[in-house]
Order: sequence, then C-alpha cells, then structure tokens
Amino acid sequence: MAKEIKDIKILLAEDDSNLGFVVQDNLKSNGYQVTLCSDGEVALKTFASDKFDMCILDVMMPKKDGFTVAKTIRDINKEVPIVFLTAKTMQADKVKGFTLGADDYITKPFDFQEFILRVESILRRTKILIKEEVVVENFTVGEYSFDVKNQLLAHPKEDKKLTKKETRILAFLCEHINDIAPRELILKSIWGNDDYFSGRSMDVFISKLRKYLSYDKKIQINNIHGVGFKLEVSI
Repeated sequence: MAKEIKDIKILLAEDDSNLGFVVQDNLKSNGYQVTLCSDGEVALKTFASDKFDMCILDVMMPKKDGFTVAKTIRDINKEVPIVFLTAKTMQADKVKGFTLGADDYITKPFDFQEFILRVESILRRTKILIKEEVVVENFTVGEYSFDVKNQLLAHPKEDKKLTKKETRILAFLCEHINDIAPRELILKSIWGNDDYFSGRSMDVFISKLRKYLSYDKKIQINNIHGVGFKLEVSI
C-alpha cells in the first residue's frame, strides 16, 4: 500500500558519522523517518527488528560491508528498494551492486537536492510513495506561454505545437526553472531508463527545444555537465 512521506521508514547504514548525520538530517527535513546505523552488522539486526520501506547502504562499512548486507536483505525481502551510497566509482562495483538488486548507486560526494529527488523517484517508481501533486497546466517562460495540456508553446512571433515527448521534457524543465533538473531523473521519468541511446535521444529533443525558445534571448537551456539541464530565464 502506498504511503505519504511522513509514514515512510528508511534504514540508513553509514559508518562515517558526520556524513551519516547529514544524510539523516536531510531525509528527516524532507519528512522521512530515518534510522541511522553505524555498521553493517547493526544494520542487519535493525532491518530484522522493524519494517522499512527503503535501505540506503554505504558499501565500505566495518563488520559487514554494504554488498553483504544487501544480499542478506534481498534473501529476506525481494521488494524493498536498496540504494548504495559509496565513494567507489569503478564500473565493476556498480555492476555488482545492481546484480545484487540495487535500485540506485550514488557516488560520494553528491548534491543533496539531487539525492532527495532520486530517493523520491525510486519510491514513486516502486509505488511506495503516494504524494498529492499540484498539476500545473500553464507556464510563463520569459516571453512565452506554455500550455501543457494542449502541447502548445506560444510566442508573439510564432505558436509551436509540440510533440508529446517535447511537452513532457519542457514541463519537467519548467517545474525546475532556474534550478538543475537531473539528467537521470528526466530519462527515467520520460524514457523509463537512462541508457546511452535514451540519453542521445534526449539531447536531440533538448536541441529542438532550444530552437523553439530562441525568440527570447533571455532564455537558455544550459547543460550542467554530468548532472543535468537548467532552464534559466534572466531578468
């Protein structure tokens, strides 16, 4: 059964006490219930003693590492989302993590806003989180008006009928206007995955949207390398 954020319990296992407290604080400030464990052994005992909706595991922990903890958790519960939080960047480690059934793999250091968005994205995708949303059907972007429902981007010089995918991408950027829209979240939300070919397809759509918005020189869709895109409107 889907839950509201305030009812969602997250097990966080992180042996770096400073980072652990910061991650816990960020999750709590966004409404989640969080139990912090300092090593893998404590994490497993804690998981067995309560019902959690998500597990966020550091890979390099004393007593039991994150991979070992994840394998045991998967033996107990096949469905609970697992996110690895680690300094490791080697492809083999990521492959191992996903092979064990991980839902995401976040490399330190990371942006906390993106981290929270990725946690929420996983909870929505696995239908654990239900959150009442305010659906915005119209946006004003500089000199443009954007009618989402009718897929229409209007400017005094030209009205442009957008495709369904163009509409969804632009709406996502508008929802994050003057802020970074993480590349991975756009891909998973619209394409359903973040593989190479989907990424190249998205880049083509972004280029088209830049052309559609080119009448207003104060509007830019900037590529934040390795992170995502930012729709910026200067004053």
